[in-house]
Amino acid sequence: MDNGIPIIRMFFSLAIAAHGAQKLFGWFGGYGIKKTGVFFEALGFRPGAAFAAAAGLSELGGGLLLTVGLFTPFGAAAVLSAMLVAMVSVHVKNGFFATENGIELPFLYAVAALGIALTGGGAISLDRMLGLSFLLEPYVVTSLLVLAVLGSAVTLSMRRSVVVVPSKS
Repeated sequence: MDNGIPIIRMFFSLAIAAHGAQKLFGWFGGYGIKKTGVFFEALGFRPGAAFAAAAGLSELGGGLLLTVGLFTPFGAAAVLSAMLVAMVSVHVKNGFFATENGIELPFLYAVAALGIALTGGGAISLDRMLGLSFLLEPYVVTSLLVLAVLGSAVTLSMRRSVVVVPSKS
């Protein structure tokens, strides 16, 4: 098991880090902060660029921490929080499957983050190499996961209604 966790951790976390880099820098076919901010404003998050930066940093930062297995539950909590916001604000209205832009992809990212938070970084991680075993204590992991859920709830509560102005055609 200790060899499997780092493989899952590294590939999943590189994917989510790349997802964050799309938002922040426009890499990998992404839109960058400015255009992602416009999208976030359309979802009711204002100022859009600030929310886009927060989401991008959660995904990129959390993903990079998970990639190397450093402060693993912190990285997992950051990813979990971003995915909860994405599920509720963008995807839940479309059902489950990704083919309909449903919650499938952010759900799987969230589940992977949760699983990694609960198991730790594994044998091949900076947490293990640096002796940061206290990060696996249930009170640490539980506290961070609760903060992730509360943080996503606060973020979602900051959404403003989107006013659709009918065209005059």
